[in-house]
This record gives sequence, structure tokens and C-alpha cells, in this order.
Amino acid sequence: MKATILGAGWVTTSGWGRGSDTTAFSLVDGELPRLRRSDIFAEPLNRFGRLDDFSRLGLTGIALALQDAGLDQWQEKRPIGVMASTRYGCLATDLAYFETVIPDGGALASPHLFAYTLASSFIGEAAICLGLTGPGFVVNDDVTGRMGGLRCALESLAWEECQIVVAGFCDLSAPLSLNEQGAQIAPPGAVFLVLENVSKSAPGRGVKMVVTRDGTISLGDVSTTDWATLVQAYLTLRSPLIVENRL
Repeated sequence: MKATILGAGWVTTSGWGRGSDTTAFSLVDGELPRLRRSDIFAEPLNRFGRLDDFSRLGLTGIALALQDAGLDQWQEKRPIGVMASTRYGCLATDLAYFETVIPDGGALASPHLFAYTLASSFIGEAAICLGLTGPGFVVNDDVTGRMGGLRCALESLAWEECQIVVAGFCDLSAPLSLNEQGAQIAPPGAVFLVLENVSKSAPGRGVKMVVTRDGTISLGDVSTTDWATLVQAYLTLRSPLIVENRL
């Protein structure tokens, strides 16, 4: 199965950016930047300020990728899907919510936080803010790759569930308890690619990548299961990419 990568967007500890930017990209542990609506969206978006940190991170990554692909402006809703991997999901929001549940027998439980105690909440926010009606879900993925969302997106294109899909991963920093246990930690951030069914794209565009069943991606001379290496290769080539899925 083949697809064309139309754009890329990310938020990492080194900042946020798009494939068309000259912004340096790295994916390492550290502090994520403070995200402001005015930096990402030109028009007022009251919902942005009400989001929990996890949903704000995911929505921003998706919006940046769609901006890079020239698909951020819309008048009518589009059948664009969103599929993402996550290691920790909305655990930080869950913990914050239960801190409001425990006192007074739950009498002060926060309905605002409760609304974001699903790992897929940011996909719903993206659908509302960006006019998306395609399939959307979150995959609980392993720490080594977080490529499950990308593979599912390629399958969705192959099955013609949608013509365009946004695929990537989204994670806040690892919970403190995992750090204390010495567990392998996934760097925080959100990275998304916009993929289009290659049969709908102009012929001859891009560079072919091969995605195998175990998540290994070959791009030119680069072979990786690491998002950082993949994005760096994309930025170096700076052209729409062709993705071939060997499943």
C-alpha cells in the first residue's frame, strides 16, 4: 500500500514546528513548551484554554501538521481521519481528576477534568476545531516505537476508509512513579504526519519509504523504528514522501 505524506507537525521539548519550517527538531526528555492559542490558531478558539494539557498537546500537533499540508482552512467538514499512538495516554488528567474525587466522598469531583479522562479526547477536539469527520482512535503503544498509529493509518487508507489521515503519537512526560522505578521512559511530545492515498495524489511526488510489520521504516539509506530519525530524514529531503506499507 502506498501513500503520500503531505505535511508534518510537532511539539517537543525543543519547541513546536512544521515540515516547511526551518525549526530544529529533536525528541528528547525534558520540559514541553507552554502552548498558547495565538501561536497556533489565527482565529479565536475559546475551547483551547479549557483543554487539559494532554488534549492541548495532541490538538496542537494535529493542527500544525494540517497547516503544513495546507489543510487547516475549511468551510465544510472533511472526511479526514486521525490515528495516534500513546504510551501514557491521559494518565496525568486521570490522576488530577481523582484528586478531586477522593475528598468529601466525591462531592467535589471535577466535571471539567472528567470530560478529558479519555485518551482519545484530543481527537474529538480536533474533529470539532478542524472539521474532521473521518475515523479516529488512539492506540496504546509500546515505548520503543509508538508507530502503531502510523501502521493503522496506512491500513485505513488501504481499506479506503478515508482519503486522508493524520497519524502520529502524543505523550506528556512520564508519570513520576515510572521515573522512580527506573522504567524505560518515552520522551514527551506530539508528532503527526498527514498521509494521503497515493492514488489520489499527483504522480511522481515524493520519496518512497517502506514500513514493515514490526514498524521498521526505510527512507533512502535510513532504516529506523525511531520517530526522531524519521522526522530528521523528512526534513532533510524536504519533499512529499511516498510510504509503502508491507503488511
